[in-house]
Amino acid sequence: MRALIVAPLVVVLLWATVSYTVWMLRPTSLSWNVNSVEWVRYNVPFGIGNWVADHVEQVYYSNQAPKKGGPQLKSLPKVGLKHTTAPATTAWPPAITPIFSNPLPGEGVWQPTGPSIDGAAPVLVTTYRPDPNYPQIVAYVAWFDHTRTELAYYPGRYEPPNAAVRGPTMVPYSQRSRLLATFNGGFTYVDGDNGSADNGQTNEPLKDGNATLIGYTDGRVDIVDWSGGPNPGPGVAWARQSLAPIVWNSQLNPTLDTNPDSPQWGYTLGGVTQVWRTAVGIDARGNLIYVAANYQTVVSIAQILQHVGAVRAMEFDINPEWHTLNTYNPPGLNPTMVGPNPNQSPDRYLVPDDRDFFAVYRPVPGPVTVPFG
Repeated sequence: MRALIVAPLVVVLLWATVSYTVWMLRPTSLSWNVNSVEWVRYNVPFGIGNWVADHVEQVYYSNQAPKKGGPQLKSLPKVGLKHTTAPATTAWPPAITPIFSNPLPGEGVWQPTGPSIDGAAPVLVTTYRPDPNYPQIVAYVAWFDHTRTELAYYPGRYEPPNAAVRGPTMVPYSQRSRLLATFNGGFTYVDGDNGSADNGQTNEPLKDGNATLIGYTDGRVDIVDWSGGPNPGPGVAWARQSLAPIVWNSQLNPTLDTNPDSPQWGYTLGGVTQVWRTAVGIDARGNLIYVAANYQTVVSIAQILQHVGAVRAMEFDINPEWHTLNTYNPPGLNPTMVGPNPNQSPDRYLVPDDRDFFAVYRPVPGPVTVPFG
Protein backbone atom coordinates (compact mmCIF):
# COMPACT_ATOMS: atom_id res chain seq x y z
CA MET A 1 0.00 0.00 0.00
CA ARG A 2 2.84 2.37 0.85
CA ALA A 3 4.53 1.61 -2.46
CA LEU A 4 1.31 2.34 -4.33
CA ILE A 5 1.13 5.74 -2.64
CA VAL A 6 4.80 6.68 -2.74
CA ALA A 7 5.60 5.58 -6.31
CA PRO A 8 3.29 8.10 -8.07
CA LEU A 9 4.56 10.88 -5.82
CA VAL A 10 8.15 10.02 -6.71
CA VAL A 11 7.29 10.05 -10.43
CA VAL A 12 5.56 13.44 -10.13
CA LEU A 13 8.45 14.88 -8.10
CA LEU A 14 11.00 13.57 -10.61
CA TRP A 15 9.04 15.02 -13.53
CA ALA A 16 8.67 18.39 -11.78
CA THR A 17 12.39 18.53 -10.92
CA VAL A 18 13.49 17.75 -14.48
CA SER A 19 10.90 20.02 -16.08
CA TYR A 20 11.68 22.96 -13.78
CA THR A 21 15.44 22.55 -14.22
CA VAL A 22 15.21 22.45 -18.02
CA TRP A 23 12.87 25.48 -18.01
CA MET A 24 15.08 27.55 -15.72
CA LEU A 25 18.30 26.74 -17.60
CA ARG A 26 17.01 27.91 -20.96
CA PRO A 27 18.03 31.43 -22.13
CA THR A 28 15.66 34.06 -20.78
CA SER A 29 15.30 37.77 -20.10
CA LEU A 30 13.12 37.15 -17.03
CA SER A 31 14.09 37.31 -13.39
CA TRP A 32 14.18 34.07 -11.40
CA ASN A 33 10.88 34.63 -9.59
CA VAL A 34 8.96 35.70 -12.70
CA ASN A 35 10.39 32.80 -14.68
CA SER A 36 9.35 30.40 -11.91
CA VAL A 37 5.77 31.65 -12.07
CA GLU A 38 5.83 31.23 -15.84
CA TRP A 39 6.93 27.60 -15.37
CA VAL A 40 3.98 26.95 -13.07
CA ARG A 41 1.59 28.63 -15.50
CA TYR A 42 2.72 26.85 -18.66
CA ASN A 43 4.00 23.48 -17.46
CA VAL A 44 1.82 22.17 -14.63
CA PRO A 45 -0.68 20.08 -16.62
CA PHE A 46 -4.46 20.09 -17.00
CA GLY A 47 -4.66 23.86 -16.54
CA ILE A 48 -3.90 23.47 -12.83
CA GLY A 49 -0.77 25.62 -12.98
CA ASN A 50 -2.51 28.44 -14.79
CA TRP A 51 -5.41 28.31 -12.33
CA VAL A 52 -3.05 28.42 -9.33
CA ALA A 53 -0.97 31.27 -10.74
CA ASP A 54 -4.10 33.25 -11.65
CA HIS A 55 -5.68 33.00 -8.22
CA VAL A 56 -2.49 33.74 -6.32
CA GLU A 57 -1.91 36.85 -8.47
CA GLN A 58 -5.54 37.97 -8.10
CA VAL A 59 -5.30 37.80 -4.31
CA TYR A 60 -1.93 39.54 -4.25
CA TYR A 61 -2.81 42.40 -6.60
CA SER A 62 -6.23 42.88 -5.02
CA ASN A 63 -4.56 43.33 -1.64
CA GLN A 64 -2.15 45.84 -3.20
CA ALA A 65 -4.92 47.92 -4.77
CA PRO A 66 -5.07 51.51 -3.49
CA LYS A 67 -7.90 52.95 -1.46
CA LYS A 68 -9.95 55.77 -2.91
CA GLY A 69 -8.95 59.28 -1.94
CA GLY A 70 -5.69 60.09 -0.20
CA PRO A 71 -3.28 63.00 -0.57
CA GLN A 72 -2.84 64.86 -3.85
CA LEU A 73 0.37 64.64 -5.80
CA LYS A 74 2.51 67.76 -5.69
CA SER A 75 4.14 67.15 -9.06
CA LEU A 76 4.09 64.72 -11.96
CA PRO A 77 6.95 62.53 -13.15
CA LYS A 78 9.13 64.30 -15.69
CA VAL A 79 8.99 62.83 -19.19
CA GLY A 80 10.43 64.03 -22.49
CA LEU A 81 13.14 66.60 -23.11
CA LYS A 82 11.30 69.77 -22.08
CA HIS A 83 9.29 70.44 -18.96
CA THR A 84 7.12 73.47 -19.44
CA THR A 85 3.56 74.46 -18.67
CA ALA A 86 3.14 76.16 -22.04
CA PRO A 87 0.49 74.82 -24.41
CA ALA A 88 1.57 72.45 -27.15
CA THR A 89 2.98 74.44 -30.07
CA THR A 90 1.44 72.21 -32.73
CA ALA A 91 -2.23 71.92 -33.64
CA TRP A 92 -2.12 68.13 -33.34
CA PRO A 93 -2.25 66.35 -31.05
CA PRO A 94 -4.16 68.67 -28.74
CA ALA A 95 -3.01 68.75 -25.14
CA ILE A 96 -4.82 66.23 -22.94
CA THR A 97 -7.58 67.90 -20.96
CA PRO A 98 -6.84 67.49 -17.24
CA ILE A 99 -9.40 65.57 -15.20
CA PHE A 100 -8.67 67.50 -11.99
CA SER A 101 -9.91 71.06 -11.59
CA ASN A 102 -6.47 72.16 -10.38
CA PRO A 103 -4.02 70.58 -12.84
CA LEU A 104 -0.40 70.14 -11.89
CA PRO A 105 2.33 71.92 -13.89
CA GLY A 106 2.75 70.22 -17.26
CA GLU A 107 -0.23 67.92 -16.81
CA GLY A 108 -1.35 66.67 -20.22
CA VAL A 109 1.18 68.87 -22.06
CA TRP A 110 3.06 67.01 -24.78
CA GLN A 111 6.85 66.96 -24.66
CA PRO A 112 9.27 65.77 -27.39
CA THR A 113 11.64 62.88 -26.75
CA GLY A 114 14.19 63.47 -29.49
CA PRO A 115 15.13 65.60 -32.48
CA SER A 116 12.55 67.00 -34.88
CA ILE A 117 11.87 65.48 -38.29
CA ASP A 118 10.71 67.84 -41.03
CA GLY A 119 10.17 70.58 -38.45
CA ALA A 120 8.06 68.64 -35.94
CA ALA A 121 8.55 66.10 -33.16
CA PRO A 122 7.85 62.53 -34.31
CA VAL A 123 7.33 61.21 -30.76
CA LEU A 124 5.58 63.06 -27.94
CA VAL A 125 5.01 61.96 -24.34
CA THR A 126 3.07 63.29 -21.39
CA THR A 127 1.52 62.32 -18.07
CA TYR A 128 -1.77 63.09 -16.42
CA ARG A 129 -3.94 61.86 -13.55
CA PRO A 130 -6.83 59.90 -15.06
CA ASP A 131 -9.16 59.34 -12.08
CA PRO A 132 -10.26 61.89 -9.43
CA ASN A 133 -11.02 59.01 -7.07
CA TYR A 134 -7.35 57.99 -7.10
CA PRO A 135 -5.33 61.23 -7.07
CA GLN A 136 -1.92 59.50 -6.97
CA ILE A 137 -2.36 57.33 -10.06
CA VAL A 138 -0.52 58.59 -13.14
CA ALA A 139 -1.08 57.59 -16.77
CA TYR A 140 1.91 57.65 -19.11
CA VAL A 141 0.98 58.47 -22.69
CA ALA A 142 3.00 58.45 -25.93
CA TRP A 143 1.95 59.68 -29.37
CA PHE A 144 3.66 58.66 -32.62
CA ASP A 145 3.29 60.76 -35.77
CA HIS A 146 2.60 58.25 -38.55
CA THR A 147 3.95 60.69 -41.17
CA ARG A 148 7.32 61.01 -39.41
CA THR A 149 7.84 57.52 -38.00
CA GLU A 150 8.02 53.94 -39.17
CA LEU A 151 6.69 51.20 -36.89
CA ALA A 152 8.23 47.70 -36.90
CA TYR A 153 7.11 44.53 -35.12
CA TYR A 154 9.66 41.99 -33.84
CA PRO A 155 9.20 38.47 -32.46
CA GLY A 156 10.80 37.70 -29.11
CA ARG A 157 12.77 34.65 -28.09
CA TYR A 158 9.64 32.62 -27.22
CA GLU A 159 6.67 34.75 -28.26
CA PRO A 160 5.09 34.27 -30.73
CA PRO A 161 5.66 30.52 -30.31
CA ASN A 162 6.07 29.73 -34.03
CA ALA A 163 7.59 32.80 -35.63
CA ALA A 164 8.10 32.44 -39.39
CA VAL A 165 11.38 34.33 -38.93
CA ARG A 166 12.55 34.60 -35.32
CA GLY A 167 15.09 37.33 -36.02
CA PRO A 168 17.43 38.87 -33.44
CA THR A 169 14.72 39.16 -30.70
CA MET A 170 16.00 42.70 -30.09
CA VAL A 171 16.43 45.92 -32.06
CA PRO A 172 18.91 45.06 -34.84
CA TYR A 173 22.25 46.81 -34.53
CA SER A 174 21.97 48.10 -38.09
CA GLN A 175 18.77 50.01 -37.25
CA ARG A 176 19.70 51.60 -33.94
CA SER A 177 20.94 54.86 -35.41
CA ARG A 178 17.34 55.72 -36.38
CA LEU A 179 15.61 54.28 -33.28
CA LEU A 180 13.11 56.59 -31.55
CA ALA A 181 11.10 54.36 -29.18
CA THR A 182 10.20 50.79 -28.23
CA PHE A 183 7.18 49.38 -26.42
CA ASN A 184 5.74 46.04 -25.34
CA GLY A 185 3.43 43.82 -27.37
CA GLY A 186 0.07 42.32 -26.48
CA PHE A 187 -1.16 39.16 -24.79
CA THR A 188 0.58 35.92 -25.65
CA TYR A 189 -0.80 33.71 -28.38
CA VAL A 190 -2.27 31.12 -25.99
CA ASP A 191 -4.16 33.83 -24.08
CA GLY A 192 -6.88 34.36 -26.66
CA ASP A 193 -5.48 32.92 -29.91
CA ASN A 194 -3.72 36.22 -30.58
CA GLY A 195 -2.16 35.71 -33.98
CA SER A 196 0.60 37.72 -35.61
CA ALA A 197 2.51 38.13 -38.87
CA ASP A 198 5.54 40.02 -40.12
CA ASN A 199 6.87 40.69 -43.63
CA GLY A 200 3.72 39.07 -44.97
CA GLN A 201 4.44 35.74 -43.26
CA THR A 202 2.09 34.32 -40.66
CA ASN A 203 3.57 33.45 -37.27
CA GLU A 204 0.42 32.26 -35.52
CA PRO A 205 -2.90 32.27 -37.43
CA LEU A 206 -4.95 35.44 -37.09
CA LYS A 207 -8.32 34.99 -35.40
CA ASP A 208 -11.49 36.67 -36.65
CA GLY A 209 -12.98 39.02 -34.07
CA ASN A 210 -9.68 39.94 -32.43
CA ALA A 211 -8.47 43.53 -32.36
CA THR A 212 -5.46 43.74 -34.65
CA LEU A 213 -2.76 46.40 -34.85
CA ILE A 214 -1.69 46.44 -38.50
CA GLY A 215 1.20 48.03 -40.32
CA TYR A 216 0.66 48.36 -44.07
CA THR A 217 3.42 48.33 -46.65
CA ASP A 218 2.63 51.96 -47.53
CA GLY A 219 3.48 53.04 -43.96
CA ARG A 220 -0.02 53.41 -42.51
CA VAL A 221 -0.93 51.86 -39.18
CA ASP A 222 -4.42 51.02 -37.99
CA ILE A 223 -6.44 48.96 -35.53
CA VAL A 224 -9.04 46.72 -37.13
CA ASP A 225 -11.61 44.20 -35.93
CA TRP A 226 -10.08 41.31 -37.85
CA SER A 227 -12.28 39.34 -40.25
CA GLY A 228 -9.79 38.28 -42.91
CA GLY A 229 -9.03 34.69 -41.97
CA PRO A 230 -5.76 33.20 -40.70
CA ASN A 231 -3.32 35.03 -43.00
CA PRO A 232 -2.60 38.76 -43.34
CA GLY A 233 -3.11 39.12 -47.09
CA PRO A 234 -1.45 41.52 -49.55
CA GLY A 235 -0.41 45.00 -48.48
CA VAL A 236 0.15 44.05 -44.81
CA ALA A 237 3.72 44.44 -43.56
CA TRP A 238 2.93 43.07 -40.09
CA ALA A 239 -0.04 42.37 -37.82
CA ARG A 240 -0.40 41.78 -34.07
CA GLN A 241 -3.62 40.71 -32.35
CA SER A 242 -4.56 41.14 -28.68
CA LEU A 243 -8.07 40.19 -27.51
CA ALA A 244 -11.17 42.12 -28.65
CA PRO A 245 -11.35 45.90 -29.24
CA ILE A 246 -11.87 48.00 -26.11
CA VAL A 247 -12.72 51.26 -27.92
CA TRP A 248 -14.52 51.47 -31.26
CA ASN A 249 -15.81 54.62 -33.00
CA SER A 250 -14.67 56.58 -29.93
CA GLN A 251 -17.01 54.54 -27.70
CA LEU A 252 -16.16 51.92 -25.09
CA ASN A 253 -16.92 48.34 -26.04
CA PRO A 254 -20.25 47.76 -24.22
CA THR A 255 -19.21 44.29 -23.05
CA LEU A 256 -16.50 45.83 -20.87
CA ASP A 257 -19.17 46.74 -18.32
CA THR A 258 -21.37 43.69 -18.74
CA ASN A 259 -18.64 41.11 -18.28
CA PRO A 260 -15.45 42.77 -17.00
CA ASP A 261 -14.32 39.73 -15.01
CA SER A 262 -14.17 37.57 -18.13
CA PRO A 263 -10.64 36.39 -18.95
CA GLN A 264 -11.14 37.78 -22.47
CA TRP A 265 -10.25 41.18 -21.01
CA GLY A 266 -7.09 40.31 -19.16
CA TYR A 267 -5.48 36.97 -19.22
CA THR A 268 -4.44 36.07 -16.66
CA LEU A 269 -6.14 38.39 -14.18
CA GLY A 270 -9.45 39.19 -15.85
CA GLY A 271 -10.63 42.72 -16.39
CA VAL A 272 -11.51 43.84 -12.87
CA THR A 273 -8.18 43.37 -11.07
CA GLN A 274 -6.40 46.71 -10.63
CA VAL A 275 -2.96 46.17 -12.08
CA TRP A 276 -0.48 47.69 -14.50
CA ARG A 277 -2.13 47.68 -17.93
CA THR A 278 -1.05 48.92 -21.33
CA ALA A 279 -3.06 49.65 -24.45
CA VAL A 280 -2.72 51.22 -27.87
CA GLY A 281 -5.12 53.33 -29.89
CA ILE A 282 -5.45 55.18 -33.18
CA ASP A 283 -6.44 58.85 -33.21
CA ALA A 284 -8.69 60.59 -35.75
CA ARG A 285 -5.72 61.29 -38.04
CA GLY A 286 -4.28 57.78 -38.03
CA ASN A 287 -1.53 58.32 -35.45
CA LEU A 288 -0.70 55.69 -32.84
CA ILE A 289 -1.17 56.29 -29.11
CA TYR A 290 0.36 54.12 -26.37
CA VAL A 291 -0.70 54.28 -22.72
CA ALA A 292 0.48 52.59 -19.53
CA ALA A 293 -0.90 53.08 -16.03
CA ASN A 294 -0.94 51.23 -12.72
CA TYR A 295 -4.06 50.08 -10.83
CA GLN A 296 -6.21 49.88 -13.95
CA THR A 297 -9.16 47.69 -14.85
CA VAL A 298 -10.04 47.01 -18.46
CA VAL A 299 -12.76 49.67 -18.21
CA SER A 300 -10.47 52.35 -16.81
CA ILE A 301 -7.67 51.73 -19.33
CA ALA A 302 -10.26 52.00 -22.11
CA GLN A 303 -11.49 55.28 -20.60
CA ILE A 304 -7.92 56.61 -20.68
CA LEU A 305 -7.60 55.81 -24.39
CA GLN A 306 -10.97 57.40 -25.06
CA HIS A 307 -10.03 60.53 -23.09
CA VAL A 308 -6.71 61.04 -24.87
CA GLY A 309 -8.36 60.88 -28.30
CA ALA A 310 -8.33 57.28 -29.51
CA VAL A 311 -11.13 56.40 -31.91
CA ARG A 312 -10.15 52.70 -31.88
CA ALA A 313 -8.15 50.93 -29.19
CA MET A 314 -7.04 47.52 -27.94
CA GLU A 315 -5.54 46.22 -24.71
CA PHE A 316 -1.90 45.21 -24.72
CA ASP A 317 0.07 43.32 -22.08
CA ILE A 318 -0.68 43.68 -18.35
CA ASN A 319 1.00 42.95 -14.99
CA PRO A 320 4.01 44.78 -13.47
CA GLU A 321 6.59 42.64 -15.29
CA TRP A 322 5.65 43.48 -18.84
CA HIS A 323 4.83 47.17 -19.38
CA THR A 324 7.69 48.94 -21.14
CA LEU A 325 7.96 52.23 -23.02
CA ASN A 326 11.51 53.33 -23.79
CA THR A 327 12.51 56.39 -25.78
CA TYR A 328 15.81 57.24 -27.48
CA ASN A 329 17.51 60.45 -28.54
CA PRO A 330 19.66 59.91 -31.67
CA PRO A 331 22.41 60.06 -32.79
CA GLY A 332 23.29 58.20 -29.59
CA LEU A 333 20.76 55.77 -28.12
CA ASN A 334 20.40 57.46 -24.70
CA PRO A 335 17.60 55.04 -23.65
CA THR A 336 15.04 56.45 -21.21
CA MET A 337 12.27 54.47 -19.55
CA VAL A 338 8.92 56.28 -19.53
CA GLY A 339 6.96 54.96 -16.56
CA PRO A 340 8.57 53.09 -13.65
CA ASN A 341 9.19 49.36 -13.94
CA PRO A 342 11.76 47.89 -11.52
CA ASN A 343 11.43 44.53 -13.31
CA GLN A 344 12.88 45.93 -16.55
CA SER A 345 15.58 48.38 -17.62
CA PRO A 346 15.95 51.05 -20.31
CA ASP A 347 18.09 48.51 -22.18
CA ARG A 348 15.16 46.16 -22.69
CA TYR A 349 14.83 45.36 -26.41
CA LEU A 350 18.48 46.39 -26.93
CA VAL A 351 19.32 42.88 -25.71
CA PRO A 352 17.41 39.68 -26.60
CA ASP A 353 13.98 39.55 -24.96
CA ASP A 354 11.55 36.69 -24.44
CA ARG A 355 8.48 38.53 -25.75
CA ASP A 356 7.65 40.33 -28.97
CA PHE A 357 7.77 44.11 -29.15
CA PHE A 358 7.48 47.18 -31.38
CA ALA A 359 10.19 49.60 -32.48
CA VAL A 360 9.57 53.14 -33.71
CA TYR A 361 12.07 54.45 -36.26
CA ARG A 362 12.85 57.49 -38.34
CA PRO A 363 11.42 56.52 -41.73
CA VAL A 364 13.43 55.51 -44.76
CA PRO A 365 12.23 55.56 -48.39
CA GLY A 366 10.53 52.49 -49.79
CA PRO A 367 7.88 50.00 -48.67
CA VAL A 368 7.73 49.10 -44.98
CA THR A 369 9.38 45.83 -43.98
CA VAL A 370 10.65 44.50 -40.67
CA PRO A 371 14.44 45.01 -40.78
CA PHE A 372 15.96 41.97 -39.05
CA GLY A 373 19.55 42.71 -40.05
